[in-house]
Amino acid sequence: MNYFSPDARLSGPDGKVMVPEDVQDAVRTLLRWAGEDPSREGLRDTPGRVARAWLEYCDGYEEDPGLHLARTFEEVGGYDEIVLLRDIPFQSHCEHHLAPITGVASIAYLPKDRVVGISKLARVLQGYAHRLQVQERLTAEVADCIWEHLQPRGVAVVIEAQHGCMTGRGVRTPGVNMLTRRVLGCFAEDADQRKDVFALMGR
Repeated sequence: MNYFSPDARLSGPDGKVMVPEDVQDAVRTLLRWAGEDPSREGLRDTPGRVARAWLEYCDGYEEDPGLHLARTFEEVGGYDEIVLLRDIPFQSHCEHHLAPITGVASIAYLPKDRVVGISKLARVLQGYAHRLQVQERLTAEVADCIWEHLQPRGVAVVIEAQHGCMTGRGVRTPGVNMLTRRVLGCFAEDADQRKDVFALMGR
């Protein structure tokens, strides 16, 4: 069995996931490459901690975010306006440097004949964010998932985030935010609808 599979991960007596030795060796190699001594006291348990942390950072690979949108509601009292969840915090990691991406997302849709529990929109975001990402793809994946599963009249997703690969290395420019957006359906086709949804988002 592939021990990288979730079904093959074993837990020790302390309840923690047991990390294969070659995975820990990979972390030790990286520590040595960075100039550290992985055998010193403060770093002895770091390889296991890092491996378990990455299981959490990337637990989005173990789910289908679209399943969160499977249960919908048709009894909405005739409501036919925009549904918006604004400034949802999230954290992801960039696939180029494995550095953190930290930001907020605003997700809106215009229902056609059904709505979904608002927490499910945040769960879709987190499902895709907990994978190695680029912000542009994350924005598109969230919007496309809602469009496909809810079949609304329109979807709009705006993400604003800071990237550790820019703030902590390279150009080292903190405080710079990247903004991406994706609009589908009526928000893409109707300028007034698009203006309305971005106004509600504070954009």
